[in-house]
Amino acid sequence: MTKPSLPDLLHAAVSAVGGTERPGQVAMAEAVAEAIDDNSHRLIQAGTGTGKSLGYLVPALAHGERVVVATATLALQRQLVERDLPRTVEALHPQLRRRPQFAMLKGRSNYLCLHRLHEGAPQDEEEGLFDQFEAATPTSKLGKDLLRLRDWADETETGDRDDLTPGVSDKAWAQISVSSRECLGATKCAYGAECFAEAARERAKLADVVVTNHALLAIDAIEGAPVLPQHEVLIVDEAHELVSRVTGVATGELTPGQVDRAVKRSSKLVDEKTADSLQTASETFERVMELALPGRLEEIPEDLGYALMALRDASRNVISAIGNTRDKSVHDEDAVRKQALAAVESVHGVAERIMAGSEYDVVWYERHDRFGATLRVAPLSVSGLLREKLFEDRSVVLTSATLKLGGDFNGVAASMGLSPEGVEGEDVPHWKGLDVGSPFDYPKQGILYVAKHLATPGREGTRGDMMDELAELIEAAGGRTLGLFSSMRGAKAAAEELRGRLDNPILLQGEETLGELIKAFAADPKTCLFGTLSLWQGVDVPGPSCQLVVMDRIPFPRPDDPLMSARQKSVEERGGNGFMAVAATHAALLMAQGAGRLVRATGDKGVVAILDPRLATARYGSFLRATLPDFWYTTDRNQARRSLAAIDATAQAEGK
Repeated sequence: MTKPSLPDLLHAAVSAVGGTERPGQVAMAEAVAEAIDDNSHRLIQAGTGTGKSLGYLVPALAHGERVVVATATLALQRQLVERDLPRTVEALHPQLRRRPQFAMLKGRSNYLCLHRLHEGAPQDEEEGLFDQFEAATPTSKLGKDLLRLRDWADETETGDRDDLTPGVSDKAWAQISVSSRECLGATKCAYGAECFAEAARERAKLADVVVTNHALLAIDAIEGAPVLPQHEVLIVDEAHELVSRVTGVATGELTPGQVDRAVKRSSKLVDEKTADSLQTASETFERVMELALPGRLEEIPEDLGYALMALRDASRNVISAIGNTRDKSVHDEDAVRKQALAAVESVHGVAERIMAGSEYDVVWYERHDRFGATLRVAPLSVSGLLREKLFEDRSVVLTSATLKLGGDFNGVAASMGLSPEGVEGEDVPHWKGLDVGSPFDYPKQGILYVAKHLATPGREGTRGDMMDELAELIEAAGGRTLGLFSSMRGAKAAAEELRGRLDNPILLQGEETLGELIKAFAADPKTCLFGTLSLWQGVDVPGPSCQLVVMDRIPFPRPDDPLMSARQKSVEERGGNGFMAVAATHAALLMAQGAGRLVRATGDKGVVAILDPRLATARYGSFLRATLPDFWYTTDRNQARRSLAAIDATAQAEGK
């Protein structure tokens, strides 16, 4: 039987979802197929509206070997598993003569734990176990959540937290879930045969396509013990997020509360002398943390070093002691032991890592008004880790709407441990970059307006001229505004100020769930939505409700961000331009994502307004502009207002 052609397969898949192939989608599918066939790697920029999920799913399914697709957001995971994959599999079946299986796999703590549900959670202050359902007041929010979880456990087929609608608080979920470290293991657990997490793993082992998230991909790479099934092809969607997600997984932290919980969970399982040494070390650490000031620790202060050494040594002794003792008087001893070990091992691991003083780690204090001080340690770079763990023994496709920064792929490639494109050599992963463009006509659909006349934003203080400009733009647009702010403080200040000035409703992130805010914003064209980071990437509102996207300033990382400033300094010490490699690249990625909120469909029109003159005046401005969609560019404020008023008038005439 002749092998079906890729164009025929793509045509069948696109027709099944009611669309038509686009040149960019065809080019993408061909590039993915080529990478799989020659076992190489691709970085593919595919603009909004390209149909990139089919652009990689069709060649991956046609290949016939197991594929892992890793995404950053739950929304895309759901879209793939609930919509794109079922339709694509059915559409390709007549030509492939098989129905590839697919499954979703997440970290263990995303699944309901039947042992926790039925046996209760080991508690810090109680003897044995504590029935959270009996103790929770049925009228309290926690009580209602727990009772609903108990009912849901009898109905759910997956045990997946994301299948529970509406959701429950993190506190409630923590009562009926476990981390991989706390898990007893299927062979030791009375509920192992029914375990939801184990069932998800088994489904993944049998599936041709496994959909997972960046965090689990990072855990699979970092921890050595494979979590994902063997696979020949890895597709990383939303790849612009990968470095930050991997950094998050590779970051360790210590807090006095965390250490105190480890003490309480382990104290009943070891002799008094061993327990007392960890208690003393915990108290010493807490005293040091009370005086901690936020900022990077280029050297570990003597008092912190002493406290960490005591924690490291005491926790190591506790781990040994827990492993050598058995106490049948403790109810459900295995679960109590496992949770205690997980807590103490976490403390030991972070204390030991910081004490090792690796030149490749950054250590800093953070202080939160509500939670107090936290000690963190993160890798200076994850590029070496990604180069070693990501690109070996499989073909990797990295795709996103924003992978070209400043006009090429090399910046993103370097952050993932890849050499510049075209560099050949032994042990150098071979990759190619491809920009398949966008189906949108950006110069005709959008305007990039930079408010060049405004004062350069400073670190502190209100920006009166910026507020005036923002109010005028919103009035010209008739509402229809998504305001993207570099800080929550800036978003709140603008919302408070403009609520007093304008008749338009202004929604503010944090005043309602993100989903509800976006729904309300989309429903009423006169409404504005203001917020910070998650709005820069998480809003998909096609049509007339979003015709003005405003950024208050270029979103450089804060100068006092310990990890970013350490990364910048490291680049400079190696002779590079730290500002461009770290700060400008960070800002470019966010601005490209933010500007991408404007045009979501072929009929969309509008203005992206940057209220920071540096985009027009600074030397790095051209680098940032080259990363943004190719909108028509102006610094003429009257032109921007006239265009917005005309777009508003057209929308109103059409009854929108």
